[in-house]
Amino acid sequence: MTNRIRDIRKAKGLTLADLAAACDPPTTAQTIGRLETGMRRLSLGWMNKIAAAMGVEPASLMRDEAAAPAQIVADLTAAGPQALTAPREALAPDALTQSDGSPAMVVAVTESVGEYRPGDLVWMRPLDPQAVQSAINRDCLVPKPGGRFAFGRLIDRRGSLVGLLPPGAGQKQVVVDNPPWVAVAFMLVRAL
Repeated sequence: MTNRIRDIRKAKGLTLADLAAACDPPTTAQTIGRLETGMRRLSLGWMNKIAAAMGVEPASLMRDEAAAPAQIVADLTAAGPQALTAPREALAPDALTQSDGSPAMVVAVTESVGEYRPGDLVWMRPLDPQAVQSAINRDCLVPKPGGRFAFGRLIDRRGSLVGLLPPGAGQKQVVVDNPPWVAVAFMLVRAL
């Protein structure tokens, strides 16, 4: 079994020093580098510490040698696909939890509505209550009383009121008063 620390660290945009500083207690970039390359044994304690610092499950740090991971082989730019100097691992959505460790939520689309098609999976990330304003003009999921939800483009936030415009044509704005949380869409998974 090899570890995926480097792949996950790079996918999250962290340097060795960033990850070392995020560990509790902090460690050195050199130690993280040695753990990544296998020059230092990755104990269960180190796995838990590094996973917590990156906001992922400890099990996601390990890779089975027999199972080849999906590879990113090119970047698509305005000039067309650009080959990478070396392929990099494509991380599964379960490795993309928030830095505070809160899990992502998924909305499964079962009927065409707005730009969404049946079979689409909309990955949602809970927002800090003070950061809700940053989600204006993005699709959000908001809980309503009675175990129901509102989904749509966040168009307004005034005091405790949150206004959403549902994705279907001709639908009226939905206003939710003082929702306990708001989750913003960060990824759409669509089978071709």
